[in-house]
Amino acid sequence: MDLTKITNPSFIKELDKEQLESLAADIRHFLIENLSVTGGHIGPNLGVVELTIALHKIFDSPTDKFLWDVGHQSYVHKILTGRAGEFDTLRKYKGLSGFPKMAESIHDIWETGHSSTSLSAAMGMAVARDIKKEKSFVIPIIGDGALTGGMALEALNHIGHEKTNLTVILNDNEMSIAPNVGALHSILGKLRTAGKYNNVKDELEFLLRKIPAVGGRVATAAERVKDSLKYLVVNGVFFEELGFTYLGPIDGHDFVELERSLQYAKKMEGPVLLHVITKKGKGYSPAELDKIGTWHGTGPYKIETGDFVKSPVKGPAWSALVSETVRKLARNDRRIVAITPAMPVGSKLEPFAAEFPDRFFDVGIAEQHAATMAAGLAATGMKPFLAIYSTFLQRAYDQMLHDITRQKLNVFIGIDRSGLVGADGETHHGVFDIAFLRHLPNLVIMMPKDENEGQHMVKTAIDHDEGPIALRYPRGNGYGVPMDEELHTIPIGTWEVLQEGEDATILTFGTTIPMAFSAAEQLKAQGKNVAVVNARFIKPMDTNLLDELFAKGKPIITIEEAVLAGGFGSGVMEYAEQVGHTGTIFERIGIPDDFIEHGSVDKLLVEIHMTPDHVAEVTAAAIQQAAERAKV
Repeated sequence: MDLTKITNPSFIKELDKEQLESLAADIRHFLIENLSVTGGHIGPNLGVVELTIALHKIFDSPTDKFLWDVGHQSYVHKILTGRAGEFDTLRKYKGLSGFPKMAESIHDIWETGHSSTSLSAAMGMAVARDIKKEKSFVIPIIGDGALTGGMALEALNHIGHEKTNLTVILNDNEMSIAPNVGALHSILGKLRTAGKYNNVKDELEFLLRKIPAVGGRVATAAERVKDSLKYLVVNGVFFEELGFTYLGPIDGHDFVELERSLQYAKKMEGPVLLHVITKKGKGYSPAELDKIGTWHGTGPYKIETGDFVKSPVKGPAWSALVSETVRKLARNDRRIVAITPAMPVGSKLEPFAAEFPDRFFDVGIAEQHAATMAAGLAATGMKPFLAIYSTFLQRAYDQMLHDITRQKLNVFIGIDRSGLVGADGETHHGVFDIAFLRHLPNLVIMMPKDENEGQHMVKTAIDHDEGPIALRYPRGNGYGVPMDEELHTIPIGTWEVLQEGEDATILTFGTTIPMAFSAAEQLKAQGKNVAVVNARFIKPMDTNLLDELFAKGKPIITIEEAVLAGGFGSGVMEYAEQVGHTGTIFERIGIPDDFIEHGSVDKLLVEIHMTPDHVAEVTAAAIQQAAERAKV
């Protein structure tokens, strides 16, 4: 079938089992072929092919609302809703998003790139439906990993309490399917859905209570036996106690089981949880055999061998550099414990986990728990290393404030993927952490200019025993600079003048230092000498150096691959106001007050005017303005 000809999913309703299986095969072939070129979340999507087809066959999108949690498994949904022809642009600049996107289709009714949000959003949509007296189904599809998020559990509790009509699909791709257990649950599911199981329980209790004198006691005893049997033989009791009707587990690759169970779920009143067992990566051997998450999301690969197409790199991956330096230091420091919220692969912590299994904890998708667990460790004299992506640290803001910084605990936070991250787009860009961390008391924030300085900053963080300290580092690889063999600490709050200049000063850090140097070269060709400062400590700032710069009265330009609102540049200007300095021209360059979509980092930087040319232009204008002011 030519999948690019699909305009909407209504055609699926007319397909028989054989045709559905043929469609599933075509979709898998399409995904394997296309993602080998563009990269993307291949494992999750290969696992939900039949499930997505079945959902569109039984329900009517967009009247019935599908909420994909985390959202990276929505590629099949995109294909069935008319977007197959755009897959060559997937995750590219101005192309198809790797997550649900309302602007792309009326079938995308909830945008998500972070996990565990679907149930709360679904509850809101279901309540709105009921208030408006509309007739529709709300179907959140949530993975077993996302279900560990505290927000998901809060939503389950509320949905069950309110008895709201919702059909929750639990996409479980970790558990193997045991045919005997599956058959038992299939039978129980049919009985419950038909109402017979609950009717029999009610009738039995009614008859027992009619027995003179002893009926009440017998009924109570029977209820205890019944509950004991339920806890003994029925999986899903957890969900039932929360107020859900539990159906499953069922084979998520069997169209007959899927359709029958989804039809059961449609007939039920109140919240229903359908437990679907799927195989991540199904249909492509390298992805099926993956046990550690390598094929969860990938770059381009060779279909025949499963080998990844790697771009040439100069230096080590930043994640590996930081985690390996922590591991090296942990050999002589038993205080060091590593924690990650479901990112041991991305944060390159597998070697640490292998060497120190008793000092490594993957807590699952539970960022708030990870942060406060780190605080608890630090409160007892340990030195926890919390490896967390910038975009996920957003979810632990209160824990950073209330549990870590307020108590001035010695937690080392490794803020991975700081800055623009590219293909994953607006939900994953690590550009907000400076703004939401800089105002927290007791916290040190730093970012290195290269991987050599990065390893020394890890040493600095481990040796820092005066409160929490955060190290920002970007996605990707270092520059391939020479690495010192012996590690040393860097004095907290000190900056480094990389290039002298009398006409203006550029203050920047991390990934934008090369941009500053390039701009300075352009300005030098114009006869302007500009200083470049490695402002490696975002907090505390080097106020001694700032005082010197203010005294000179020359323009100061700040550059940050982070949001300008509340960012590093704002901090420099706040300090100027604090000390009563008004004579310097300030210019700030960074991420504007907007969400930046997906695309290559280079193209995104051009779009938001963060280029050497723009820096040179802004700096030259500031120098000219300062010269004109001096004439007055």
